[in-house]
Amino acid sequence: QVQLVESGGGLVQAGGSLRLSCASSVLTFSSSAMAWFRQAPGKEREFVARISWSGFSTNYRDSVKGRFTVSRDNAKNMVNLQMNRLKPEDTAVYYCAADTKLDGSYDYWGQGTQVTVSS
Repeated sequence: QVQLVESGGGLVQAGGSLRLSCASSVLTFSSSAMAWFRQAPGKEREFVARISWSGFSTNYRDSVKGRFTVSRDNAKNMVNLQMNRLKPEDTAVYYCAADTKLDGSYDYWGQGTQVTVSS
């Protein structure tokens, strides 16, 4: 059964850092684009960051540019999200997702990890 399992969430003060990880059992992980999304209470899920299958290409939502960094280790089937200078508005459940067809749609999703940033 394909799984994406996120870890690394928690409670942090504004200005602090967290590193999220996503372990994947997607068979085609090394040829899949991976992404992070988040969903805050009462809001729709939103895109945060995406990394190409090779790791050479990344893109971010404007509000996290310069603060968040997405990376991957294809040898370990892992994708990470380093989050620095966190703000209270970053509080959300964070999900990783796999785009195995490289068409911008996401076939597999993790269960999410909670990130709470206190002011």
